[in-house]
Amino acid sequence: SQNIANTVWAYAKVGHSSPELFDAISNKAMEKLDTFNSQNIANTVWAYAKVRHSSPELFNAISQKAMEKLDTFSSQNIANTLWAHATIGHLAPDLFDAISYKAIEELDTFNHQELANTIWAFAKVGYSSPELFNA
Repeated sequence: SQNIANTVWAYAKVGHSSPELFDAISNKAMEKLDTFNSQNIANTVWAYAKVRHSSPELFNAISQKAMEKLDTFSSQNIANTLWAHATIGHLAPDLFDAISYKAIEELDTFNHQELANTIWAFAKVGYSSPELFNA
């Protein structure tokens, strides 16, 4: 799982989009998703969004896995996961709901950039969270 996340992260970090590779990794990632930790999840979706490689099946699966592991997500994991979903245009209302409650609980751990990216993601997908916005 870390190898998968690191590979797509490295390609995205240098701005190299390889559709065939990202498609193949998407399939492998879904097979191994149970072994992903919160950082692997966040880094993987960040990479797909960074190179604008849409993979709805992977994002659906990762959304579910993220909700299961949400208690282990750091503020950076939360911000990056939401940013990725919003950037790629993948709507995941259940994930956004779950994350809004987690973010409220952990609000004091967010730095300014993480907070801005989190709120931006909600606005980008047109999803409201009055509880989070008023926190």
